Formats: sequence, structure tokens, C-alpha cells
Amino acid sequence: MKIKYNAPVVLTYALLSLACLTLPVAKSTGFNFASPSQLAFTTPEFYLRLVSYVFAHANWPHLMGNLVIILLVGPLLEDKHRSWKLFEMMLVTSVATALLNAFLFHASLIGGSGLAFMMILLSSFSNFSAREIPLTFILVAVIFIGSEVVSILKIDQVSQFSHLVGGCIGAAYGFIRGGRR
Repeated sequence: MKIKYNAPVVLTYALLSLACLTLPVAKSTGFNFASPSQLAFTTPEFYLRLVSYVFAHANWPHLMGNLVIILLVGPLLEDKHRSWKLFEMMLVTSVATALLNAFLFHASLIGGSGLAFMMILLSSFSNFSAREIPLTFILVAVIFIGSEVVSILKIDQVSQFSHLVGGCIGAAYGFIRGGRR
């Protein structure tokens, strides 16, 4: 029996995230992996940081919380939508979340929570067809949005905004792409 690299996009994301937390990458390169805190379209680092922040995590529990969801749901989505489409969805989610966050809040983000929530809502469309809205999507959306609205009231270091943006993008992809590959 051999081990198969069955979900290249998801597994590569997981390995890069593990490397960012395990290796002192940011310290040795002098690069800040956090999302940009302000819009700066003239600097090359700005464009890299629109994506790099999803690989950086504050600590092991932060990383493990995201990886459990991403490694559980991601391979199923990668099998259904194919690697390049899932990569596109992850890229769009990362960039859109970072841009909106920099525009609205002027704060930096780290972590793949937006990607995890994009995958959660996208996965609820697994049996979506035209003219029907899956009850699973409605339940996941109500639970998800409800818990994030309640969490906004807490004072913590968690960006519920990135969760909501990721979830909205996942829902949008689910509606647009439906069951198509």
C-alpha cells in the first residue's frame, strides 16, 4: 500500500502553513506575512501579502483549528471542483478578504480562517441543483452567521470579518458553480 498525494492544493497549503509556523521564515527573510493593513498598490510587497497571510498563524491551536477543517472538507471539494478551481477559489477568497479588511479596518490579518469558512459553506452545496436551495446550506448559513454575529460582541483577537467574507465567497461560488466542475 502506498501513500497518495490526493489533494495537491489542500496538502500544499497545509505543508506551507506548517512550514511558516515551524520554521522562522518571517524572521530570517525580514518579510511580514500578515495581510496589508492599508492599501498600497505601488509596492510589490503589498501584492504578495494579499495571499501570504493565509499561511501564517499565531500559534499551534490557531493552525490546527484551521487545518482540521481544511484537511477534512478541502479534499472533497478539490475532488468535486478540481484542483485549479479550488486554487482559484482560495486565491479569490484570500485577496478579497485582505483588500476589504485593509480598506475597511486598516488592520492586519493572519491565518486561513477565511479559507476554512469558504470551504464550509461551499461544501453545503454538494448536492445543489437549479431551482433548489439545499436545506443543509440554509442550516449551515444560519448557524455560521449566527455564531459569527454573537462572536463579534466578544473582545478577542479573532477576525469574524474574515470568516464572514470567506463564508460569503464560498456561498457565492456554490450558487454560481453549483454542481458543475
